[in-house]
Amino acid sequence: MATVRKILMLKKEGRILTFLLENDDIVEIHCASLDTGAQRQALLGDIYIGKVKNIVANIGAAFIEIAGGKECYYDLSQAKQAVFTHKIGKKPLCIGDELIVQISREAVKTKAPTVSSNISFTGRYAVLTTGNTRIGTSGKLPKSVREEYKKKLSDLKNDEYGIIIRTNAKDVPFDRVLEEIKKLEAVWQELKKTAVYRTCYSCLQAALPSYITDLKNVYADGLEEVIVEDKELYEQIHAYFESEQPENLGKLRLYEDRLLSLSKLYSTDLAVERALKERVWLKSGGYLVIQPTEALTVVDVNSGKYSSKKKSTETSLKINLEAAKEAAKQIRLRNLSGIILVDFINLDNDDAMQTLLKQFRKFLLEDPIQTTLVDVTQLQLVEITRKKVRRPLYECITCSGVSKEGE
Repeated sequence: MATVRKILMLKKEGRILTFLLENDDIVEIHCASLDTGAQRQALLGDIYIGKVKNIVANIGAAFIEIAGGKECYYDLSQAKQAVFTHKIGKKPLCIGDELIVQISREAVKTKAPTVSSNISFTGRYAVLTTGNTRIGTSGKLPKSVREEYKKKLSDLKNDEYGIIIRTNAKDVPFDRVLEEIKKLEAVWQELKKTAVYRTCYSCLQAALPSYITDLKNVYADGLEEVIVEDKELYEQIHAYFESEQPENLGKLRLYEDRLLSLSKLYSTDLAVERALKERVWLKSGGYLVIQPTEALTVVDVNSGKYSSKKKSTETSLKINLEAAKEAAKQIRLRNLSGIILVDFINLDNDDAMQTLLKQFRKFLLEDPIQTTLVDVTQLQLVEITRKKVRRPLYECITCSGVSKEGE
């Protein structure tokens, strides 16, 4: 059955909440700040002229200031590809150097944001990146489509930047994708040209608000409706679609029912509340315990109220398969990232374990963010890594002060 996608957007307590539904099930929740102007916080994707404040060679890092007192972590290995606007010495990187950097990872608790010399410009169908000069394609595209794109784009290969074709390009005419790539290349060339005339700490390009980026990144396949409750927000989304995604204008709808709010209609408050709870119940009576820590996230599978006369391998596998499907869903819903350990109920049968791992990989593939099942430890802990794109939901909600139902 084809996946039908729907997006809900609403304002709550100075934040914008975005919900992605697939076949009427909420699968992603995003929370974004409404900060603007002088109060605006640095966002993932912002491009600055930064100044090197300190170099810590023994950990292969430097700290680059992008605004008064705001220092960011920088990997020294990227200095070879850096574009400098002011160079102090002959070494690859010197204290006082000024260079173009992009925020590649948001601040997490006590950790500073990370900046990179790998400058990326993300379109709807393609990404232009200066950190890798290869022509690449999304692994979610069919093999025949990937090979066709690589062949058609081979003439664009150069030593300055690379191109990555996104999943949304699957059913798009090649000319439209090529046109977008040329626009991204023009933006990069213009940014480099003007950067040398800008002062240190200038924001050369502000990233789109994350709730707009969410609209750009969502899979185009099956997108049926974008429902916005707030009039001002609706007008902003309408202007964005008109400029960048005119084909989606007909899917945009302003929700104006004063008797029944959008959050009540789709039970979004309850969805947020459940996505912040430590315990997640399974239909079988088993449950997951999800505990994020500073270093990693642990997901513990328990048989709970599951009733069976005997604890057989078949019983354990049944609970584990249900838990694997729910764990994959919760990882995406809560936007968990980094290292994730899943402690399934022990299986003594190797065939049963392989069945579980095969199905778990299949469930994880539904996540649009790169998620990899790495290995199983001797203690039968399943190791997963998920690429960090933004802060997890629990941090966003906590920082935003959005109230939860029942509190």
